[in-house]
Amino acid sequence: MTDANLLAELIEHAAARNPAAIALSYGKQSMPYGVLQESIEGLVGGLVGLGLQRGERIAIYLEKRFETVIASFGATAAGCVFVPLNPLLKADQVAYIMRDCKVRALVTSSERLSLLAPTVASCHDLRHVIVTGSGPLPATDAPLAYLRWDELLLAGGRSGHRVIDTDMAAILYTSGSTGKPKGVVLSHRNMVAGAKSVASYLDNNADDTLLAALPLSFDAGFSQLTTAFHTGARVVFAQLPFATRRTQDAGTRKKSPG
Repeated sequence: MTDANLLAELIEHAAARNPAAIALSYGKQSMPYGVLQESIEGLVGGLVGLGLQRGERIAIYLEKRFETVIASFGATAAGCVFVPLNPLLKADQVAYIMRDCKVRALVTSSERLSLLAPTVASCHDLRHVIVTGSGPLPATDAPLAYLRWDELLLAGGRSGHRVIDTDMAAILYTSGSTGKPKGVVLSHRNMVAGAKSVASYLDNNADDTLLAALPLSFDAGFSQLTTAFHTGARVVFAQLPFATRRTQDAGTRKKSPG
């Protein structure tokens, strides 16, 4: 097995070994490692083409879906840093995190973007909003530009910025239950070493299927991806179509998009 040193190399090496092997499944949809790698390469070209620089932050505000994985690994392959946002966070919580770590680009869905509309303008470093789905895009309001996910992936043709294993790969935010959420910095080496360690003591192999039950914004949840990708195993997303969350004012539960 070729040894990975950078986060995105986990997928790159798995795709090189067996591009037809299934990497991700959700419901009746599946994505092979080869297609996943091609999508990441397309995103890298799109991000670099936007002028994103080495180490700049890319926030991801999506539920568990194929685009979430492509955006996370594609951001690091481009030389940037991904910031996964818990999909249950409210607009003001999302905006706080994006301001706190100076997010330069945001990947989200058209449905979620409508929830963020009142707060996006307060994110002073944000320049690009990349939107999945076919919903209408807001009018571009300089310096903020709105782009379609599918079109960005078609850009391609550019390599990412050079990074090494000690460079920052991700910033994962704490829940903020005892104060404001705080960003925890993880390097490529941190994340790859964790994948290798877990896969080793669980004795995972390419024939395994791992159930991703936890949010990908949590370290343990994202580790389910990296552990599987290290061995070339398959990840199956488990989530309800609608997630419940507790309102801050009444302590009751209500339905919200998953």
